[in-house]
Amino acid sequence: MEKTHKTDRRTRYTRRAIKDILLDELKTKPYSKITVTEICKKAEINRGTFYLHYYDIDDVLNDILEDFLSDTSSVLDHVLCPRKPNCTYPFCEKIRSASHYQVLFFDDVTSARMLEKLADLGKENFITHLMQNSLLTFEQAEAVFYFQMNGCLAINRMMLKNQCTDWTKIQKTVDQFIKAGLETFLICDQRKKLL
Repeated sequence: MEKTHKTDRRTRYTRRAIKDILLDELKTKPYSKITVTEICKKAEINRGTFYLHYYDIDDVLNDILEDFLSDTSSVLDHVLCPRKPNCTYPFCEKIRSASHYQVLFFDDVTSARMLEKLADLGKENFITHLMQNSLLTFEQAEAVFYFQMNGCLAINRMMLKNQCTDWTKIQKTVDQFIKAGLETFLICDQRKKLL
C-alpha cells in the first residue's frame, strides 16, 4: 500500500512538472516549436520517463486542457441565457481568472484546441436548445455558438494584452450584447403563428 501511494505521488509530480514546463515554454515560443527533448531536459527526466506518462506533446496539451476545462460543464447554463444576469460567465470569467493557463489563449494552436474541447463539451446541447426555442437552422445556431466562444477568447486576449482591469464593466457590456442578440431569435408563440 505504501509503495502504491509513493508511486501515485511521484506520477502526479512528474505529470505536473511536464505540464508546467509546457506552459512555461509557451511563454517564449509557439506550441509547434516545443519538443519532447526540451521538456525532458527542463524536467530533468529522460525520454523514457516522459513516454511512460504521455504519448507525445499533444497528449500533454490534452491533459492540460482537461485540467483547465474540468469544471466548465456549467457553461451551457450561461451561454444561452436570456433570463440570466451573466451570459459570459463562466467561460469568459474562467479565461480571465486562470492566470496559470492564460498563455494558452495567445497561441493559435492551443487556443484552437481549447475552443474545440469546449465545443465538444457543450455544442450539441447549446444548438439543440437554441433550435428548439427559435426558428434558426442548425448552421445558424452553430454559427452563434462559435461566435460567442471565439468572442470570449478575443475579448480576453485584448484585455490581457492591454492589461485592462475593469473586467466587470466589460462583462456587463458583453452580457447585454449577447442577451439582446439571443432574444431577437428566441420565440414564444410565434411558431404557431407561422404554421
